[in-house]
Amino acid sequence: MGKIVKALAVIALVVVAAIALAWWWYLQADPMEPPTLPGSVQAGSVEHGGHQRSWLAYVPAAKSPSPALVLVMHGSMGDGEQMREATRYGFDVLAERYGFIAVYPDGYERHWNDCRGSADYAANLENIDDVGFLRALVARMVDEQGADPARVFATGLSNGGQMAYRLGLEAPDLVAGIAAMAASLPDPIACQPVGEAVAALVMNGTEDPVNPYEGGLVEIFGNASRGSVLSSAATAGYWAGLAGYDGEGERSRWPRRDPDDVTSVESTDWSGQGRPPVSLVTIHGGGHTVPNPVFSLPRLLGPTSHQLDGPEVIWAFFNSAAPGPR
Repeated sequence: MGKIVKALAVIALVVVAAIALAWWWYLQADPMEPPTLPGSVQAGSVEHGGHQRSWLAYVPAAKSPSPALVLVMHGSMGDGEQMREATRYGFDVLAERYGFIAVYPDGYERHWNDCRGSADYAANLENIDDVGFLRALVARMVDEQGADPARVFATGLSNGGQMAYRLGLEAPDLVAGIAAMAASLPDPIACQPVGEAVAALVMNGTEDPVNPYEGGLVEIFGNASRGSVLSSAATAGYWAGLAGYDGEGERSRWPRRDPDDVTSVESTDWSGQGRPPVSLVTIHGGGHTVPNPVFSLPRLLGPTSHQLDGPEVIWAFFNSAAPGPR
């Protein structure tokens, strides 16, 4: 009997070890040290709607005289610092290179009140005024850092991408362009779109385990309260329609950057004189991640594409949509 008990104990330990190893494998992200940059990371806060709201800002040493401002918003259960890490400090590096300011705001209790009416997190349940908070943040950056109010952009991952959509839908006067990663427009849209065009980029992976590329129910560990989304193509088509485009857009396959990476990239682009550009960047085989040429996010989120640099592509799109002074 004692031998059987010992054997069962050994088997149990092996099973537990295997589960722990598998869990570590799925959660592990490539390690990275923050880059050494000459600019400064500054913390700020503002009282808005009865809540103290906070953010981090990377202010480059080589700040432009009237710098652009890029709001970079985290996903569910994140914060500004976590978003800096998730983007592998890519927007910090680009800010230093091109002179804009990258701001990483914190959502309310780690979430954003986007346009998904059924979501069960506090930001939605308490109807937090995140649009108003971000307006106040932009005003602070204009006053204190001299940011150009005509060159304010918003991007984000997942829940943060949904918040970027909300700014494009409800506050196109605030943002010159938006870019969403791993996010598609909710179906239905539970906010009040003003119906004005804005430059918009949609960057989604076909193997995203959370935000289905072809549309449908969004689930996170069995939680389906976030409801359904449109397909990635329909999401891009919505913004293209607002901008007055009636064609299918111009499709392009991107050159392979990493021959060992199985993902691939193509884009569908709409552009025209006097109209804001719209782009759908499709990452074939990509997951619920920020693309990076070197580093990978946790495998639990699906594959990280190494065929493009997400922040680099987003900033290039923003800069083309509203270029700075020559």
